[in-house]
Amino acid sequence: MVKRKFDFDLIVLGSGAGGSAAANIASKAGLNVAVVENDLFGGESPNYSDIPLAAISKVEKTFFEAKRIEKMGLRSANLTYNFPMISNWRKLAVERTGAHDNQKFFESLGITTFRGEARFLTPNEISINQKHYSAKNFWIATGSKVSIPDVKNIENVRYYTPKTIFEISRPPRSIFIIGGGSEAVEIAQFLAIFGTKVYISEVSARILPKEDEEVGITLENILVEEHHVYVLPQTRVLAVQKDGLMKRVIFQRGGAEKFVRVDEILVVGERTPNTDIGLENAHVEYSKDGILVNEFAQTSMKHIFAVGGVVNPQMQTSEILLSSRTVAHNILHPRSKMVVNFPLAPRTISTWPEIASVGLSEDDCLKRDLKYKTAIAPLNLIAKSNIENFSNGFVKLICDKKGKIIGGSVVAPDASNIIAQISLAIRNEMTAQELAEIPQPFLSWSEIIRVAAHRIR
Repeated sequence: MVKRKFDFDLIVLGSGAGGSAAANIASKAGLNVAVVENDLFGGESPNYSDIPLAAISKVEKTFFEAKRIEKMGLRSANLTYNFPMISNWRKLAVERTGAHDNQKFFESLGITTFRGEARFLTPNEISINQKHYSAKNFWIATGSKVSIPDVKNIENVRYYTPKTIFEISRPPRSIFIIGGGSEAVEIAQFLAIFGTKVYISEVSARILPKEDEEVGITLENILVEEHHVYVLPQTRVLAVQKDGLMKRVIFQRGGAEKFVRVDEILVVGERTPNTDIGLENAHVEYSKDGILVNEFAQTSMKHIFAVGGVVNPQMQTSEILLSSRTVAHNILHPRSKMVVNFPLAPRTISTWPEIASVGLSEDDCLKRDLKYKTAIAPLNLIAKSNIENFSNGFVKLICDKKGKIIGGSVVAPDASNIIAQISLAIRNEMTAQELAEIPQPFLSWSEIIRVAAHRIR
């Protein structure tokens, strides 16, 4: 029997976090690899979301802290900002990640790159720019996009999304944000710090509904009390209209219909998977929630793998990177496949203070009918809080009935680093008592972990 010859060993659809790791690992292992990208190489994380949002978070943190230094004997009365230069800083941060040279990086590894839309023609063949290419294996990492909510007349009014909001040349005088998830609160805080009157709406009972309740409540208090943001939970936007040079947003809250007039609208709704790539022709099963995969990230066609936002639009970059490396192993070593494990990847939100979480939340425990224990330690219980003049935050630990740590949340200036200890504790099945016994640097934010762990009983 003659073996079929393919153009490539592996074709990767998408060059972001889900696709780049796979392409790199497979190429270094000797496979003939191609990467297809229909937008900017590097994907959404470095170009539109994680990197630029983290860059502006650094700016807002510095600006906000500078305005609070009077108590330390420093003066900030003449503090101003240059918004075009802030935009340049954001662009520089993106460039420094290498995202703008991502295509050249792939090619330097011997990976073939294509720019254009890929569509499956058969289970082993795709079309790109009206040309056909075949492969032994495929890796689908096309990500997700913001879905536009069912709001009357929204198609006739200009609005921004997280992908386009930084096209603005200066902060708008006012903005209405539809959606209260992680990207929404990051952008809301940034604009509010630089003078924008911000409204942020969320259909759930609180902003950040996918995080533990204390996380959303704490951030809401910070946004309202320190940045004068109008937070509107349990609010459904009904319609938008042009109102002269402004926009009118009509919404329902508390059983009453209300409206506000704003300069701009930002839509940060639920994300939907990018599945419009001819999956039917490849016999790959999917739903409105994403491509269906097994524990090894294989689709209904075992030579086609899928990972990232196209499988679960709620996945964060850290989770995608972790899973993509595992799936690369499964392609290279089909006889010793590894199960893709998501809960150990920490999730971060680039607000000030930072927010980070890992493992199971209380809602997760309740849905699984797990018996659990929790403990919360406010930041003001450690000396670092007094030194930094900052107390709005906490560490929360969740343990199973035996005391093993299964989840945690951090709201603190150094949350993205603190969470790593909790992640390690979960991975090694440590108890709260064992975590409490780990020495922490004196006068560090991480001391709060010991305090929280001691509170578990």
